[in-house]
Amino acid sequence: MSVYEAIKKRFSTRGYTDEKLTEAELSQVIDAGLAAPTAANRQELHFTVIAGDNQVLQEIEDEKNKTRGPAAKNFYFDAPTVIIISGDESFSWSDLDAGIATQNIVLAAEDLGLGSLIIGCIKDAMLGEKKAYFNEKLGIPEGYGYKIAIALGHTALAKEPHTYDAAKQVTCL
Repeated sequence: MSVYEAIKKRFSTRGYTDEKLTEAELSQVIDAGLAAPTAANRQELHFTVIAGDNQVLQEIEDEKNKTRGPAAKNFYFDAPTVIIISGDESFSWSDLDAGIATQNIVLAAEDLGLGSLIIGCIKDAMLGEKKAYFNEKLGIPEGYGYKIAIALGHTALAKEPHTYDAAKQVTCL
C-alpha cells in the first residue's frame, strides 16, 4: 500500500479483537516511530509499550475518570497494545516531535493491517498529581513527560475514514 493509500484508508479504531500484535508487527511500528525526524535531530522521545491487560492502564483510566467523568469504554478501547510517547520537558519541540512520531506509527500500523487510535484524553491524568507515580510505573525518564498515546491492535469493526471539506479548510495564497 502506498503512503497516500494508508493516509486515505486510516480511521480511528475504537474496537479491537483479542489477537495480540506479533513481535514483528510491534517492532515495525516502533521502528517507524523512532525513524521520525525530530527538531535539531535531538531524538528526545521515549516510547513505553504496554500490554492491554497491564494494571497500570486501569490506574490511568481511574485517574482520567476523576477529571473527565466515567466513560462507557476505557480510553484505549481494550486494544491489546498501548504506546505512550513521552518527551523531554525542557525541549520546546517535543510536542511536535511526538506528533510526527505518532503519525509514522499509525501509518505503519495501517500498512500492516492494524487498527490504531491516537489518544490525548489521558493528558490531565498523566500530568496531574499522579505524574511522578505514572512516570515511574511506565519507565518514563527523569525530566520527561507524557505527550500522546496510541492504541494498536487488530480491528474488530469497519468504519469509513472521516470526510473533509477542502474548500472550507484550505486557503491558497
